[in-house]
Amino acid sequence: MQEILERLADTIESRKGGDPEKSYISRLFARGDDAVLKKIGEEATEVVMAAKDGERLRIVGETADLWFHTLIMLSHYGLRPSDVLMELRRREGISGIDEKAARQDGIRIEAETRRK
Repeated sequence: MQEILERLADTIESRKGGDPEKSYISRLFARGDDAVLKKIGEEATEVVMAAKDGERLRIVGETADLWFHTLIMLSHYGLRPSDVLMELRRREGISGIDEKAARQDGIRIEAETRRK
């Protein structure tokens, strides 16, 4: 499965700087942060609505759209699917409660460091 994400990421990367009239991906990149992030918000909402309706095929389709647009966002910020997968691997076997607490502790420490 990881190879599918990497191939999609390669295709997305190849569309950076492309003709916005010929490529949807190039058009999103050309429109910048707000367009990319707005699209993720729209797709996330569509996933929630599909799940709320319990329509399994629609859930899968909308989730695919969300993942695709998330790959565009990752590329926009110079990241790859492997970056996310490495983070998931790091979290594997860690309680979600403990992991979230560790992130919150890190945020507090960072904020305190900035204040000093």
